[in-house]
Amino acid sequence: MHSNLISPHGGTLVNLTVEHERQEELKRLSRDWPSWDLTPRQLCDLELLANGGFSPLRGFLCRGDYESVCENMRLADGTIWPIPITLDIPEELAKKLDNGSMLALRDPEGVMLAVLRVEEVWQPDFMQETEQTFGSTHPEHPGVAYLTNSTNPWYVGGKLECLQLPNHYDFVELRLTPRQLRDRFATMGWHRVVAFQTRNPMHRAHQEITFRAARELEANLLIHPVVGMTKPGDVDHYTRVRCYLSILKHYPRNTAMISLLPVAMRLAGPREALWHAIIRKNYGCTHLIVGRDHAGPGSDSSGRPFYGPYDAQEVFQRHQDELGIQMVPFKMMVYVEDRDEYVPVDEVPKGAAVKTLSGTELRGRLAAGRDIPSWFSFPEVVQELKRTYPSRSKRGFTIFFTGLSAAGKSTLANVLMVKLLEAGGRPVTLLDGDIVRKNLSSELGFSKEHRDLNIRRIGFVASEITKNGGIALCAPIAPYDSVRKEVRQMIEAVSGSGFILVHVATPLEVCEQRDPKGIYAKARAGIIKEFTGISDPYEEPTDAELTIDTTTMSPEECVQQIILHLEKEGYIGPNG
Repeated sequence: MHSNLISPHGGTLVNLTVEHERQEELKRLSRDWPSWDLTPRQLCDLELLANGGFSPLRGFLCRGDYESVCENMRLADGTIWPIPITLDIPEELAKKLDNGSMLALRDPEGVMLAVLRVEEVWQPDFMQETEQTFGSTHPEHPGVAYLTNSTNPWYVGGKLECLQLPNHYDFVELRLTPRQLRDRFATMGWHRVVAFQTRNPMHRAHQEITFRAARELEANLLIHPVVGMTKPGDVDHYTRVRCYLSILKHYPRNTAMISLLPVAMRLAGPREALWHAIIRKNYGCTHLIVGRDHAGPGSDSSGRPFYGPYDAQEVFQRHQDELGIQMVPFKMMVYVEDRDEYVPVDEVPKGAAVKTLSGTELRGRLAAGRDIPSWFSFPEVVQELKRTYPSRSKRGFTIFFTGLSAAGKSTLANVLMVKLLEAGGRPVTLLDGDIVRKNLSSELGFSKEHRDLNIRRIGFVASEITKNGGIALCAPIAPYDSVRKEVRQMIEAVSGSGFILVHVATPLEVCEQRDPKGIYAKARAGIIKEFTGISDPYEEPTDAELTIDTTTMSPEECVQQIILHLEKEGYIGPNG
């Protein structure tokens, strides 16, 4: 049965895990119920609902609570709660559910984790939700992008009965539930605990912030990093956790510890700061460090920030008493060279020389194999980052050729493959359009849906090759811009960059003159339907790293342009 756990650390803690007898009963009954395999975000949400991290919630929100949270940052009963916790499902499943239905919730392997007693099923207004929750409808905001592109169109709300938490096999000893962490604090005699929220590796500035906060409060420190979903392109949590563990020795003995938080971030800025506070209170913390642009996604492509640098601190301050956890505000920390120390930016002595290193510059130094200055980070952290992000000359990458049929894509890809194999150092795989159609997508036709699916398959294979240090040469027609961008994002997510789009911009009339397979003539005669450039459009890319016209240049000359670009970007060195 459900229970509420009370601890001296934090308030009442909800526990949604049912006893063994009820678990067995639910397993038997579930054979007749519809079920849903949870998405990665839903798995994170379910775990924190089940273990009490989302107390006082007892399930996924119903419509009244959802609308109140979006509009007022409160549940319908007035309790402060700033982020909608919803279960999104496809229409086909939604049509099978009625009030009182039971829905089995499973992990991707089919293991039943929980049962939802359905109270309400409805179609939300995603545009309104994004505007209210994120204060933005900008498609470059990660939270907006997820909601509009990756969320199923129906919501289902109701109370949960949980059978077990999702299984984790990594850093098991660090994955403490709220109850376990509260008990650990009590055992160690930690009465005042300041939490540090992070989704990035910690460097010297972060160590200084956390050390100062704990020292000034005479508190102990909990490094509580997110290991659920973060911002696309962030450092993977395996690397980050190794970095966190290596930095622990830079704190006084028995004053700091690390525990992992399986939350799916929304990057909602000020609202998310309140959400993080509630979660940390549930985990037994008394204080939360809130720094510059807390839980914000940064800026859009034009450089405009989605949130002000200290908006989160201002919103937190207004609700601090109600939250029951105290904020520890910090300004941006900068390194003062003359004093060899980090200080808040507003405390820098007049005329002092300061140094900063942006995330972009850090990634650039790693990609180029350049040193990371010792004033910026600890050697152990740098070592871990270099293990995961070696220089570009040692990383995998993908070259993606796109262009009309007979433009010369396959020829250039073959010549480039030979040149790269000649240089040696990394395995090279050719994913030519015809080869892929024969071996990977033989059942697909040439509708837009099937063409996009074919390109996604190529992108997936290329991303795996790239992730594992190989070179993928892709040479499909890939006529549609949106799916090309999907492939770029897929590969950049595993490589940091590692995607070079080459537009083989040979004109249509030249391609028709070549027509080695006679397919243009058949397309003109109407024998071949949906043919790119004739009866189906080709969307020319505007984001290509290279544009090459094979009309007047030999394949060797074209490939030399690509090789020079790879050398310039650091993917290959003077000796290959």
